[in-house]
Amino acid sequence: MRSPFPGMDPYFEDPAYWEAFHHQFISECSNHLSERLGPGYVANITERVELISYDDPAARQYIPDVSVARERRARPSDAVEAGGVAVALEPVTIPAIEEIEVREASIHILRLPDYQLVTVIEVLSPSNKFGEGIGEYRRKRSNLVGGGVHFLEIDLLVRGRRTELARPLPAGDYYAMIFRADRRPDVDVWAWSVRQSLPTALPVPLKVPDPPVLFDLAAVVSAVYERGVYGRKLRYHLPCPAPVAPADGAWAEGVARGAMESRQA
Repeated sequence: MRSPFPGMDPYFEDPAYWEAFHHQFISECSNHLSERLGPGYVANITERVELISYDDPAARQYIPDVSVARERRARPSDAVEAGGVAVALEPVTIPAIEEIEVREASIHILRLPDYQLVTVIEVLSPSNKFGEGIGEYRRKRSNLVGGGVHFLEIDLLVRGRRTELARPLPAGDYYAMIFRADRRPDVDVWAWSVRQSLPTALPVPLKVPDPPVLFDLAAVVSAVYERGVYGRKLRYHLPCPAPVAPADGAWAEGVARGAMESRQA
């Protein structure tokens, strides 16, 4: 089943499905690039584990009701009736969430035969766009580019802080940015709205003088949607989870309703 949306499906932004989408996207991305890279390069998936504190704003993006559960545990007045008479209440046992473990993956393009790191491809997650993770991510990107490694950043989340450059970004809901190590401080920026198609030929830079490998973002997202059977999974009966403009949100919900009707027919 193909996605009913012409480009990025905003219902992937639902926290219930974002992590699964992210992992499947990275895997599909690696396969896509491996088929297109020349014999002198390989694409590897690199995974890291991040611990996000309970109080970090990013935690709410992974577990939306975490703050609600915390507030319920902290109410001392629950043991007293309106008239002031004490009432014996049964306790509710809830596991504590001190830290949230988040597994993130990225793509490393390596040049053979010495496996030199040439390019990193990162698909942003809430841990990169909220709380303390923003600074950590930006320092990592800066260190890589400053060390001679190209960097492709793909932002398929409307919510959260955007990457900041010397001038305002062009209007858009989604972005792809290429930080070429040999062209600092210039950055190539692609921007598109929720109603537009995704890019089909992002030029992923390799070691000079080798030409870039073209990355079809639209094909990768489409493959993830179909292989992950997201036409059955995504919660199209709910309001659009991506904080797009009101008119675009209403449009997205109309597309979602149409997809549900087709599914039930």
